[in-house]
Amino acid sequence: MDNSAFRSFLQVLPPVEFACVYGSSLHPSNHDKTTMTDYILGVSDPKQWHSENLKFNKHHYASWMVHLGGERLITGVADKIGVGVHFNPFVTWNGKLFKYGVVRMHDLLQDVQYWEKFYLCGRLQKPVHIVVDNLDVSSTNSVNLRAAVSAALLLLPSEFTEADLYAKVCSLSYTGDVRMLFAEDKNKVKKIVTGQFDLFHSMYKPFLEEYEAKELLRLSSTANDQIHVSQDCDLSVACSLVSALPPSIRSQMSMMQGEKTKLRETGRVIHDTKISAREEAANCLQRILRRRVMVSSARQAISGLLAVGGVNASRYLAKKVSKAWKSWA
Repeated sequence: MDNSAFRSFLQVLPPVEFACVYGSSLHPSNHDKTTMTDYILGVSDPKQWHSENLKFNKHHYASWMVHLGGERLITGVADKIGVGVHFNPFVTWNGKLFKYGVVRMHDLLQDVQYWEKFYLCGRLQKPVHIVVDNLDVSSTNSVNLRAAVSAALLLLPSEFTEADLYAKVCSLSYTGDVRMLFAEDKNKVKKIVTGQFDLFHSMYKPFLEEYEAKELLRLSSTANDQIHVSQDCDLSVACSLVSALPPSIRSQMSMMQGEKTKLRETGRVIHDTKISAREEAANCLQRILRRRVMVSSARQAISGLLAVGGVNASRYLAKKVSKAWKSWA
């Protein structure tokens, strides 16, 4: 599908501030006509947007939500149970299947810049096709991408390939995801990177070159035209990588490390902001991200099952579990 095809579906929905397509429909080798095209839609006021959408596309929503509370219930479940995103899956239009998630623009930007819930920022760390961008989210997302590269480098060894880097970036938002326990393909990360390698390359090449210019890493070409990466693993480089992470992550890392340092006289805890060892910083980061992903994925899973209704929930879960079981077989 090209940009005009992606835009055409948006014509049946109320106007949005931001829209991007993500997932398997972007795989260059994916010619499966039954693949569901996935959208994230950013709007200024979700309650108002759903109110408008219900006038024209009531059939997109679970009937119980429409009848029991309409737009108020829809946004309430998304905000109070989920992570602020309401998904409508299995929407049929023009002979194709679509799924779209609606989120408040403020919440989208907060997650992209600060990793507050580590949900939508994870989606935007992987290849997406931006269809509408009235507020220049693509520029704001550069902060997210730089932070993702920094986190991945902190978690990787001194020598690795370009594919290893993208796999580590991709895995940031899946580590701790409750769906990976039973309802996701165990080879998902590898398939995403393999299927969208060129898209990852175009996304992250500027940041690799930036870090090479800062002498944080060295790039060389391999026989199969892939990039081999070498990085210094000393403490000063680790400090530089941590400095590119969102403030809330840095603060939590400082608290976790600082809890180990106490004044002998009073026993009070000192929150030391300095990194004492690269390995310790990497372990702290991994625990923080796992916790955020676990909480957000669990909340969104419950919210999503409520939002789609019994029939579609069973259909969606069966499809996911089937993929997972095939990957484990």
